[in-house]
Amino acid sequence: MAEVTNLTFAEATRTEPMVQYAFCIDASNRPANHVGDWPEEGKLYPVRTVPSKVEGMELVHVLGFEGEAPYYNAFGPHRFEILTEVFLN
Repeated sequence: MAEVTNLTFAEATRTEPMVQYAFCIDASNRPANHVGDWPEEGKLYPVRTVPSKVEGMELVHVLGFEGEAPYYNAFGPHRFEILTEVFLN
């Protein structure tokens, strides 16, 4: 799956009928230039891990979140704990 911006639930499941759910375990240190949605610690979110060519690691995209460049709706993997994967077939 290619890296995308502001990944929606529909876009994530169109190419692969699977969604992951993750708890936000670290909502600290919000970058000063982050514009858009920010996760709340302890909340469960539908997510998709997507490889980032720029960062060189998988980023966690919170499905349905909106944000501006350069972060969009992608967050570092240290901020989330993947709970489960659900296959939609």
